[in-house]
Amino acid sequence: MAPIALPVSPDIKDTVQPKKDTLDLPAPTRKRFEKAGIDLSNGYPYRPAKPLYLDDVIKIRDYERPYTDAGSRADPEKNALLSAAKEVKHLTSHIGTEIVGLQLKDLTDQQKDELALLIAERSVVFFRDQDISPQQQKSLGEYFGEIEIHPQVPSVPGVIGTTVIWPALQATEFPANFRQTGGASRWHTDLVHERQPAGITHLHNDTVPSLGGDTLWASGYAAYEKLSPNFRKIIDGREAVYRSAHPYLERSNPTAGPKHIERVHPLVRVHPATGWKTLWVNRAFTIRIVGLDKAESDLILGYLFDVYEKNVDIQVRFKWSQGTSALWDNRITIHNASWDYEGKEPRHGTRVTSLAEKPFFDASAPTRRQALGLAGPEDV
Repeated sequence: MAPIALPVSPDIKDTVQPKKDTLDLPAPTRKRFEKAGIDLSNGYPYRPAKPLYLDDVIKIRDYERPYTDAGSRADPEKNALLSAAKEVKHLTSHIGTEIVGLQLKDLTDQQKDELALLIAERSVVFFRDQDISPQQQKSLGEYFGEIEIHPQVPSVPGVIGTTVIWPALQATEFPANFRQTGGASRWHTDLVHERQPAGITHLHNDTVPSLGGDTLWASGYAAYEKLSPNFRKIIDGREAVYRSAHPYLERSNPTAGPKHIERVHPLVRVHPATGWKTLWVNRAFTIRIVGLDKAESDLILGYLFDVYEKNVDIQVRFKWSQGTSALWDNRITIHNASWDYEGKEPRHGTRVTSLAEKPFFDASAPTRRQALGLAGPEDV
């Protein structure tokens, strides 16, 4: 097995050195961090030096590594997890489940495997009233796979890989407003440019606004099933180019302007734990279909984006409460963070993302509806 690759440390001249932040932490966040023993004496958050050049960033995790999905080890009935819960609430028919009465930090390995399978089936799973430290959050993420250590995103001091989601901090560099709401307030999937992109992401929000700030998720299984069987044949087996959110400079030609990491993956992929086909595109980072002219690619991608984003019956909209964790699977979803609270109240969370397998397509794989016996004559 290849060693875990930490962010490359380029020469000091090849990085943008971080500034020290001076914003006050929200009170619930500070209380959580103090309980966890997080050292805030050197400022918060920890900011790595930002790499300037594309080749430095491409070297990070640029190797194929073995991956076994935790959900593939699980009891399909998930009795250890579900029987321990006080309540299991499915929030919509296609996507979203809330588990009541369990603490993520206390799950056994068997329950973690069953949780991974539940996430693979229901796309996103919520746990309210969680008493979980950044260290425990990171440990849970490591159970599901190698965690993503971002080369330039702020993280919790001493808990590298537990990244900071703090809109007030982001606004110091990229101010948002009602008409331009910011990067996370658009439909997207995380880390699609990775050689082996994101699997499960765990976002724990320790501070939330009293009004607004919901997050929406949409089901890739159901988006694929919305397509006619004949249209599915057009995109099955095709590949697209997926790019990074962050731009960098080309070392050999820095005056050419910003460049993104680009990788080729299938438009339709199969989840290794469920074996179901899912549409895997997102408007933010899927830029073209391989082998098609731009006009053709734009037309098909635009339609796929619309199917994914505009069918409200395959989406869930979740109202956060303080201390809630959401765990979702980036292989089978897109998500969108609503900015309707407009930064009027503090919001803060920590996020850990576990990287998964190299995306693959299997023509013989069923849709979710076919596998569950829900498909009607219009589905085949």
